[in-house]
Amino acid sequence: MDGSDSLHGLEATTVDGIGRIGRAAWDRLANPPGEPFDPFLSWDFLESLEATGCVGPGAGWTPVPITLHDRAGVLRAAMPLYLKTHSRGEFVFDHAWADAIERAGGRYYPKLQCAVPFTPVTGRRLLTDPDHRADAPALERALLAAARQLALNIGASSLHLTFMEAPAWQRALDEGMMGRTDIQFHWTNRGYGSFDEVLAAMSSDRRKNLRKERARAQAGLDIRRLTGAALTPAHWDAFFAFYMDSGDRKWGSPYLNRAMFARLHERMAEHCLLVMAFEAGRPIAGALNLIGSDALWGRYWGRLEDRPFLHFELCYYQAIDFAIERGLARVEAGAQGGHKLARGYDPVQTRSAHWIAHPGLAAAVEAYLERERAAVEGEVEALGAHAPWRKEQG
Repeated sequence: MDGSDSLHGLEATTVDGIGRIGRAAWDRLANPPGEPFDPFLSWDFLESLEATGCVGPGAGWTPVPITLHDRAGVLRAAMPLYLKTHSRGEFVFDHAWADAIERAGGRYYPKLQCAVPFTPVTGRRLLTDPDHRADAPALERALLAAARQLALNIGASSLHLTFMEAPAWQRALDEGMMGRTDIQFHWTNRGYGSFDEVLAAMSSDRRKNLRKERARAQAGLDIRRLTGAALTPAHWDAFFAFYMDSGDRKWGSPYLNRAMFARLHERMAEHCLLVMAFEAGRPIAGALNLIGSDALWGRYWGRLEDRPFLHFELCYYQAIDFAIERGLARVEAGAQGGHKLARGYDPVQTRSAHWIAHPGLAAAVEAYLERERAAVEGEVEALGAHAPWRKEQG
């Protein structure tokens, strides 16, 4: 493969799961020292999905991570890769692409997906040796080439890398992949010392509305933020009931099982934040967040009783409170949701890269994505004009 002399002789292989890769070797690439910690890319998180059966052949997410080892057997690069037999749990929607090729008599599945399953969180996707940063571009090119070759070898229709960081996304485009963008809403910590300071930065109308929302949501409830040693199996039992209720209502078949939440408790409790609402000592609603070194990520929410504005309180406002307390730079509140804009969450672009083997479908998709990127850019600008901040806040 191309690259510096230090890259010659690297061997690209696939294994049947992150569990086949040593924890220390994987985490050295996924969360290198000095870089922001991403709990979703950690060996503990990804291997837990495998060990609990949330991903695997039966789930339509078969792990096939690609690794690059040097002659000494040192893991130099890797990517979390899955063979998919459907398009669920991705949050970058390609159902129309699948329909188009299948109506024409072709086959879209299986496909290859480089992602954290069920997790619309931007992060590292092409993981490279932190001790040889100058080699990173060549290692990334080698991973992309290996993934495309794997797709051809097994008859997969396409390769998709979703929720990529901007530099790696641009390098994927430079290697001939097609770029796609979308919108999420993130809260940014501008050095706030309290939620009142956040409100003070907003227009007077929005400030009044948010105060009213919080007061109505909190009325008669005991709201607790629980993390680390404060979490108990009873809390997870309650939250799992919330999660199942929400999943049954929204998408019919929740992606995670109770065993996965048990693994999070055992392995990653210090990276989990449960925000729970209790009425007369009984839990009635909750939201799960994961904690990184510089960000809080909202993931799942559910409730057994419907209360005005409780979703906003547990998912958005309590997350802001926690981020301020911990000095975190931002809160990412998950996919979609224009209602987040009025609550202090600003629009940001997300990025994905795509390669499709069929030249006709690839050409049609590329033309569509060019128009879509322009539309997304315009929408981000338009949404920003309606942000709740006072004009001098920007």
